[in-house]
Amino acid sequence: MSAHRCSARLVVYCCTAVAIVGCAKTDKPPATDSAAGAVAPAVAPAAPAAPAAIVLADIAGKYNVVAIPTTGDTTPTKFVLTVAATPDGWTQTYENGQVVKPKVVVSGDSIISDAGPYPSVRRKGVKVVTHSVMRREGDKLVGTSTAHYQGVKGADSVLTLRTEGTKAP
Repeated sequence: MSAHRCSARLVVYCCTAVAIVGCAKTDKPPATDSAAGAVAPAVAPAAPAAPAAIVLADIAGKYNVVAIPTTGDTTPTKFVLTVAATPDGWTQTYENGQVVKPKVVVSGDSIISDAGPYPSVRRKGVKVVTHSVMRREGDKLVGTSTAHYQGVKGADSVLTLRTEGTKAP
């Protein structure tokens, strides 16, 4: 083999070795010689604290609730929500006198209620099933309610409402 060919291979081998060493990862942070140039360790930001769990005894009482559809006809549905200190004993009393007893579950800072089927106060002659999620904001209960109308097909079978209940004095 010629000397030229050996020296060319040597150059290729050396360049390859330099590239491999230069691209290799190290587990140690680079050293610094001053405190100003110190490399700070990566620290993940702290997760926000979870909201406090809701205690039903703290919110027990009567709330004047207004439920307004998020689209279409924005005529409000109004009722008095009686909140008991336990999941049992809750009632929704509508302006026409109809009383509905929802099933209530607490999950963290949320109150989840399901009711129905019962005669809709928004749509005469139609039964409705509602699913609501509320949270406490000061002296109010705010959230959303989804109404599923039975026997109705298409887009009119579901209605989403924004709910806000103000605690009665």
